Amino acid sequence: MTEMNFIDTVKSAGIVGAGGAGFPTHVKLNSKAEYFIINAAECEPLIETDKFLCREFADEIIDAVVKTAAHLEAKKIIIALKGKYHAEIESLQKAIKKAKADITIAEMPTFYPAGDEQTMVQFVTGRSVPERGLPLDVGAVVDNVGTMLNVHNALNGIPVADKYLSVTGEVQKTIMLHVPIGTPLVSCINQAGATIDDYVIIIGGPMMGKVVTDPAEIAKAVVTKTTGNILVLPKDHYLIKRATFPIEKIRHQTKSACIQCRMCTDLCPRYLLGHEIRPHHVMRNMWREFTIEDNDEFLRAFGDALNCCDCGVCEMFSCPMGLSPRKVNGYYKLKLRERGIDKPRNKEPIASKMLQDRRIPTGRLVARLGLSEYYDRHAHECIEFTPKDIFIPFRQQIGKPAVPQVKAGDSVKAGDLIAAAAEGLSANIHCGVNGVVKEVSADGALIHSEGGR
Repeated sequence: MTEMNFIDTVKSAGIVGAGGAGFPTHVKLNSKAEYFIINAAECEPLIETDKFLCREFADEIIDAVVKTAAHLEAKKIIIALKGKYHAEIESLQKAIKKAKADITIAEMPTFYPAGDEQTMVQFVTGRSVPERGLPLDVGAVVDNVGTMLNVHNALNGIPVADKYLSVTGEVQKTIMLHVPIGTPLVSCINQAGATIDDYVIIIGGPMMGKVVTDPAEIAKAVVTKTTGNILVLPKDHYLIKRATFPIEKIRHQTKSACIQCRMCTDLCPRYLLGHEIRPHHVMRNMWREFTIEDNDEFLRAFGDALNCCDCGVCEMFSCPMGLSPRKVNGYYKLKLRERGIDKPRNKEPIASKMLQDRRIPTGRLVARLGLSEYYDRHAHECIEFTPKDIFIPFRQQIGKPAVPQVKAGDSVKAGDLIAAAAEGLSANIHCGVNGVVKEVSADGALIHSEGGR
């Protein structure tokens, strides 16, 4: 397969990053790199998806890794995952041996955020990615194992139309699901059996996932290409209270309670990589915001916020006063953009000598988050499930929404293109069921399943 055929195949299949924000994969892979790193570390606690894929689809993953690495002309191919994933490592090693592939497995300690791609790049290569930069800046490309499974499928003519995800938390049992994209999240939760009626959800992991508390929003939410986990929690859980705390109350708390201990800075994963980010400095200046008119002074006071990666270590683990440096950083990112202020990037950061000693043990983090009762629950089965109706969003990736290619009344089959990538950064959207299009809007297509996928 030629280079362009490879990229065109990946683009045609609508592949986006399966383990992150949904960056279109054909754009990421249209490059050359010294390192090709496959992320199987399952960054956040409680998520089961990457582990399941490594156990069940190791041969397919390794096949895609070999072909993608050849396209990238990568000299070093590494699969990085936590060393405690013994069954997953064994499955991958068997597949590597079977394929006679030159692939190394990097076993990482159990810490958060091991699956952050910049943290992983430093662990594997010893190189720190520049501030607000990409792994490619230091000669690396990083892709998730789920993305690799999608690449394997694409090379065999199968587009991205379904998704593997885990459901955990306040459910009768933690499960894996294999469902068409567009499946209602409520239907997924019903398969696991919610143990409480009045629940809220976090889509993704407990640290960086999207918190949804409005029942109407929960009812509308569906599985997308980037959905890897649904965490079901009671409304009064600590994580939900923290997520819904308004910025003005945070401002008053910061003024009165920040003791400038530096723990938010000293344990910050980006600070430890050598980036200029000092949450304690931003917190110290928050009370001054409305007195600063000069943009240069505003940059000095709050510019570090631009280097925040939103991992949540500062507010969920580090701060002894229970404050919210991550939310404060997010607030000032917006304010800096509103003022048209940017911060020069350090393109050659040097990791701290304290990097290894200041990693956050996942078990301790889980205890802080009030999630210990769910931590040792693992998915031992995968349920195949197709609902009667699915709603497929036209925006499931970073960039522009896809352009609809179907109208109400059209018959569709599993694998059909229903929305084409827009000009620029976008991705194709495919149908995961055989059925009939009931409605099409600017947001997506409602499709009634007639069985089969």
